[in-house]
Amino acid sequence: MAWRSLTRRGCAPISTGVRDYTEMLIRSRRWGDAVRGDDPAPTLFGRRRELEVVGEVVGEVRRGRSAVLVVCGEAGVGKTTLLDHAVAVAADLQVIHVAGAESEAEFAFSGLHQVCAPHLGRLDRLPAPQRAALTTAFGLTNGNPPDLFVVGLAVLTLLAEVAAEQPLVCVVDDAQWLDSASIRTLSIVARRLRVDPVAMIFAIRDGYQNPDMAGLERLPGLALTGLGDRDARALLAVTVPGPMDERVRERILAEARGNPLALRELPRSANVPAFAGSFGSVGEERPMSRRIERSFAARLSVLPADTRLLLLIASADPVGESDVLWRAAELLGVPESAAEPAERAELITIGPRVRFRHPLIRSAVYGAGGRTDRRRVHAALADAIDPGGDGEHRAWHRGQATPVPDEAVAGELERMADRARARGGMSAASAFLAQATELTPDPAERGRRALAAARTKLNAGAPNEALTLLAYAQAAPPDLMRQAQVELLRAQIAFSLNRGRDAPALLLSAAEHLRDLDPLLSRETYLETMVASVFAGRLTCAQDGPAGMACAARSAPPAPSPPRAVDLLLDGLVLRFTDGYTAAAPSLMRAVRQFLHDADTGDAGLRWYGLVGRIALDLWDQQAWDDLAARQVQILREQGVLRLLPVALAYRAGVCVHAGRFDEAATLLEESDAITQATGAPPPQYIEPVLSAYRGQEEHTLELVRTSLHSAHARGEGRVIPIVQYAAAVLHNSLGQYREALAATDWAVEYDDIGMYGYGLLERVEAAARCGETRIATDAMEELVARADATGTEMALGVAARSRALLSQGAHADRLYRAAIEHLERGKVDVLRARAQLLYGEWLHRERRRDEAADQLRQALATFRRVRADGFAERARRELVAAGAIVEARVASPAEQLSGREVTIARLAAEGCTNSEIAAQLFLSARTVEWHMGKIFGKLGIASRRKLKAALSGSLAGSGARQGSW
Repeated sequence: MAWRSLTRRGCAPISTGVRDYTEMLIRSRRWGDAVRGDDPAPTLFGRRRELEVVGEVVGEVRRGRSAVLVVCGEAGVGKTTLLDHAVAVAADLQVIHVAGAESEAEFAFSGLHQVCAPHLGRLDRLPAPQRAALTTAFGLTNGNPPDLFVVGLAVLTLLAEVAAEQPLVCVVDDAQWLDSASIRTLSIVARRLRVDPVAMIFAIRDGYQNPDMAGLERLPGLALTGLGDRDARALLAVTVPGPMDERVRERILAEARGNPLALRELPRSANVPAFAGSFGSVGEERPMSRRIERSFAARLSVLPADTRLLLLIASADPVGESDVLWRAAELLGVPESAAEPAERAELITIGPRVRFRHPLIRSAVYGAGGRTDRRRVHAALADAIDPGGDGEHRAWHRGQATPVPDEAVAGELERMADRARARGGMSAASAFLAQATELTPDPAERGRRALAAARTKLNAGAPNEALTLLAYAQAAPPDLMRQAQVELLRAQIAFSLNRGRDAPALLLSAAEHLRDLDPLLSRETYLETMVASVFAGRLTCAQDGPAGMACAARSAPPAPSPPRAVDLLLDGLVLRFTDGYTAAAPSLMRAVRQFLHDADTGDAGLRWYGLVGRIALDLWDQQAWDDLAARQVQILREQGVLRLLPVALAYRAGVCVHAGRFDEAATLLEESDAITQATGAPPPQYIEPVLSAYRGQEEHTLELVRTSLHSAHARGEGRVIPIVQYAAAVLHNSLGQYREALAATDWAVEYDDIGMYGYGLLERVEAAARCGETRIATDAMEELVARADATGTEMALGVAARSRALLSQGAHADRLYRAAIEHLERGKVDVLRARAQLLYGEWLHRERRRDEAADQLRQALATFRRVRADGFAERARRELVAAGAIVEARVASPAEQLSGREVTIARLAAEGCTNSEIAAQLFLSARTVEWHMGKIFGKLGIASRRKLKAALSGSLAGSGARQGSW
C-alpha cells in the first residue's frame, strides 16, 4: 500500500510547549521515563522529524483546526511509541486511545465502539437518523441494517460535539486489525474533518493488503522506517550495557536492520554463541514481525506453565475485559498469582482491561499455544461470558473451541450472523457464516450455509473470499437449484471484479439453468445479463454484447400475467437489440411507464433505476428521465444508502445539464464528490465532462475525456465511451471546431448504445452540416428522425426538426427551426432550445434577416449566459457582433465569487435547510457548514440567512438583465 507523505499546507509552526517537550525527549532520549515512568530503557533515537510531525498535528487541534495523520511502518519500528508521544503531548486535551486486535477483526463495529463508548451519553444530541444508525450498529436498539456512511456521519457529528467543549485527539493503534466496518467508518470520518478541533492519528503495519484500508490512502501519511546505523548502535549500547563481542553486536545489528523493537528484544532472547558462530538467520528473508515474534516466544518458554496459560487466555480474548479473563482462568484452575511473572517480564498489564505491551506479544503467545490448549481456552472464555450479554463473542469462542462439526454450534453461529447483519456488520456476518459452514456436519446444509456465506462476502465487498466459499457449496451433494444459484453468484462476482468483461456469458448460463427451476428468477437473471452486456458495451466480443445476449434471451421463460416491470424491460430490450429501435420503442415506453407506476407504489426494484433511466434517455423522454433520477436520489437519501448515492446524484446531474440547470448539476456533482471523497470510492466521472463541455472549458474537458476514456478501457466500462465522446463533440461544436466535433462522433455512432446514440447523432448532424459533409449529415439525420418518430416526445420532435432544418433551405428551413424551438420549449430542455435558437439565428444572419437573427441570437445568448454555457455564449456573441450588434461585456455577479461547495451550501441554506441538515446532506460537520456560511455572507455582503435567497436570486436576475442588453 502506498502512503502519501505528510503535507503541511496551512499548518502553523509547532507550539512552544510542544516544541519544548519534544526537545526534552530528544535530549534525554528516555521515552519510557517521559511517558510511562516504568521502563528505564531508552528507546527513542533518531526520531526528531517524526516527533515534530506528531507535535504539529496536536498543535493544529490546539489552534482549533482539524488534523489527520496515518503512521505506517513495519512491526516494531516505533509506531506505538510515536502514538504514545501524541497522547502525552495532548495530556491537557481530550484523548481517545484505542487499538485494534487481530482476534477482534471479525466483530462488526467493535473498534468503533471503543472510540465512541466514552461519549455515548451525548447520543441524544445527534439528528434522529444518525442516532438510529449508530445505536443499531452498536446493538443498543433494533432496526434496519444501518448504512455504513450514515454511521460515519453520526460518528463525525458525535466527535464534533465532543470537541466543541475541548479539543479532541483520537489515537488508533494497529488500525489494520480493526473490524471492517470500524476501519471504513473511521476512514470516512477522517476524510470529512475540516474545521472541527479534532485530530485523528492512525498507526498501520506495513504489508497488510486490506481493501478496507483504501479510504486511508489519501490522508496525510508518515512512513516510519528503521533507525540509521548510528542511532541503532546507540540504542543497542543502552539496551545491553557493558562489553559485547563485536561479532555478536554486528550480527544483532544486521538481523535487526534498524528496527527499534528488534534491537531491544533480540539481545534478550538471542543465543549469543549462535550469533557469534554465524548460526543466525541474517541471510533469511523473514518478515521482521516473525523474527520478533520468535524472540518473544523464546522468552515465554521460561515462564511457569500457569503464567503461559493465563497469557494464552488473554491472547485469545479480543475484548480484553479483565473480569472475563479471571473467570476463564478460574475455570481452568489458573491462580491470580500467575500474572506476576508475565507483568515482571513486561509482556502484559492487567487492569480494568488487559493490554499486551506490544501486539506481536499477543500473536506470539497465541501462536505458541498448542491446538488443544487453544481450544480449552476458547471453551473457558465462552463459558466465562455472561449468557445474557455478548452472544456474538460467546458464539465465536464456542466455534473456535469445537474440534469437529457440530450442528448446535454451527446453528448458533448462523443466528449470530443474522444478528450481525441486522446491525449492518456484513463482514462480521460473513465471518460467522464461514465458520458455521466449516462446523456443519450435514453436507447439504453445509452447502446452503456456504452459499449464504459467499453471498454475504460479496455484499461485504470481498468477492475473492466469496469465490473461495463457493467451493464448499459446489462440493455439496448434487442439488440443481443450489448449483444454479452458485452459478448465478459466480457470475455476479465476476461482474463485481471485472466490470462486465466476463459477466454476460456467466449470467446467461445461470439464467438458462434457472429457466425450469425458478422462471421468475431466470427472467431477472436474463435482464441482469442484458445490463452487464450494456455495461461492457463495445469493449466485449460481439457474442457477449447486447445483440448476442438479446438473441439468447429470446429463450427466456414466458412472462407472468400480468407482466412485471422487469418482464417488460427484458422483452423490450430483446426487441431493441434484435429488431431495432423503432420496433422496440412502444414496448420500452410501456416498460418505463410501468416502472414509474411501481415506483409510486414502492414496488420498483432499486437496482433497476439506472437501467430504466438510461432507457428513458434513449427514448428522448426528458420528463421520465427527470422523474426517475429524482426518485432514485430521494429513496437513497431516505434509506441512507449512501453507497449508491454518488452515482445517482451524478446521474441526476446529467438530467439537469440537458435541462439547462447547470448550477443544480454542479451542486449535485459537488455532493456526489463529497461522498466519494469521504468513502474513498471511485467517483462517477462521466457527467462532469458533459457539464464542463457545455461551460466551454476546453482544456479541462479534454483532460476529463482523456482520463475517463482510459479509465473506461481499464475497467471494461464500454458504456462510458459514448458519454465522454458526446462531451467532446459538444465542446467542439460550442467552439466552432466542427471537424473535431465530427471526429468525436465517429466512435459515438458506430455502436448502437442505449442512451447516448441519439445524442451522438444530434451532434453529428450539426458538425457534418457545418463541415459541408452533406452525405454524413443526411445519414445521421435520417436515423435520428426515424427514432424521433417512433417515440413522438416533445424533445424527440424538437431535435429531429432542428436536424432537418440544418439540411433544408428557404421557408421549409424557417418552419423547421421554429418548430424545433417550440417543441424544445415544451420539452423543458432550455439548453437545447437555446442551441436551436443559436442555429436559427446563424441561419437568419446568412439569409440577411439581421433583425430577426439578432432577436434569436439575443435570446440564445441570454440563456447561455444565465446558465454559464460559456462556449456557446461566445459563439452567440461573435455572431451578434458579426450581425452588427453591440454586445455589452458580461459582469460577474457576487454569487459567482462563491466556490462550488459554497454555492451548494448557500442554495441549501436558501431553501431553508439548517446547518445540521446541510451537514448531513453534504457529509460535513455542522461546524464546518457554519464556517462556510461565514465566508458566504462575506462574499455576498449580507449578514443573515434571511437575505440569502434574495442575494442569490438578485445576483442571477441582475446578471440576466445585463446579459440581455445591447
